Amino acid sequence: MNANAWYSHIVLYLGMTIFLLGVIRLVLFVPLAVWFDLRRGQVKPNLDKDDNAAEFRTNSLSLSVVIPAYNEAVVLEPCIHSLMASTYPIEEIALIDDGSSDNTYDIMQELAARYEIVTAYTKPNGGKASALNFGIERIHSQAIICCDADGVFHPETLQRLVEPLTDPRIGAVCGDDRTLNTNVLQTKFLALISHVGTGLTRRALHLLGCLPIVSGNIGAFSRTALTKAGPFNEHVLGEDLEMTWRIHRVGFQVAFEPSAIVFAESPCTARGLWRQRVRWARGFLQTAAIHKDMIGSRRYGTFGFGLIYFVMSAGLVPFAQFLTLPTFLGALITQSGRGTTLWEWWVGGLIVSALMLLIAIILNHAWRDIKYLWLLPVWPVYSTYMGAAFIRAAYLELRKAPQRWNKLDRSGVRTVDIPAAEGGPIS
Repeated sequence: MNANAWYSHIVLYLGMTIFLLGVIRLVLFVPLAVWFDLRRGQVKPNLDKDDNAAEFRTNSLSLSVVIPAYNEAVVLEPCIHSLMASTYPIEEIALIDDGSSDNTYDIMQELAARYEIVTAYTKPNGGKASALNFGIERIHSQAIICCDADGVFHPETLQRLVEPLTDPRIGAVCGDDRTLNTNVLQTKFLALISHVGTGLTRRALHLLGCLPIVSGNIGAFSRTALTKAGPFNEHVLGEDLEMTWRIHRVGFQVAFEPSAIVFAESPCTARGLWRQRVRWARGFLQTAAIHKDMIGSRRYGTFGFGLIYFVMSAGLVPFAQFLTLPTFLGALITQSGRGTTLWEWWVGGLIVSALMLLIAIILNHAWRDIKYLWLLPVWPVYSTYMGAAFIRAAYLELRKAPQRWNKLDRSGVRTVDIPAAEGGPIS
């Protein structure tokens, strides 16, 4: 077989792979996600007006919130104001300044003086995991919510996030994080596709007992689970991912609660997105290396087997994504017969993706994001970019390059109004 024949086959198989993976997600994850909502009869918080008609069980767990912050002066106040509007009573909000170079700690002290339940701490810079551990050591509640300083919470979010922890089998709960700053095309696109990765996929993985991550900006943990699992790992870039795997390792279940919603900033520049996704990919590679014995292990039940899919989709698919678009363009330029075939697979993949997006948006009651569907054709370019970021992360890990947090520079932009407990928007 000559070089052109090999090239044509690569073009065809890459297109088929991407398309078939989409079909698998459509036929497996979509029914599970729909069943998730049908089984629970879940009602989403109304994000357009305040509606606290939902009935909750008696507030039975004491709750504290830990917020690590490094140079978060621009976004900290709206976060605390939204927490103060919570329908669930908070015992303490611990603000941890991790050696900021701006006036973050000054704002923390002002907030602590204004609100009785807010406490401000400062420490030398040690990273997010270090700040989380510092805060957790200083609170004593039964339930602990860890979140980022840029998060803006719906009034019902904490109530819905904590309630599953009343089941002693559940050690951690992940909420639904959405984009707060849909002011540029990139963040509009990220807001759109996030419904598949969070709202749809997490519903399915919850039912399968395979949820692999509790997001760092919307996660609740039981004190018992954290005590048994130990502190956050301060030597990895993905402390939230590594902790979630460890929660599973010590025998607890991890739940997804789609009605626990937080809005947070997404990267608004290509450089910011690149740095964030390289960090996430390195965190995944580090976590997989630490817990490699869990992958496929019967000892960890469905989670162990689910990790096979997760590792393959997170670790192998990016390489195919990176190669698909340039290979397709090369086939068109050289007028390879396979180029037309790949175009058909690509269009088919976009149709499958559009179907999943529509279903995810319906499940998430995220009607406002339908207007961004016209950005769907950008997805192949985005996937190629993310594949390149993963390859860069793998290269840095092989080199054992220094770990840099590369935290996003906050803009403070907000394009979503979230109702406060008394009915007005949180300003």
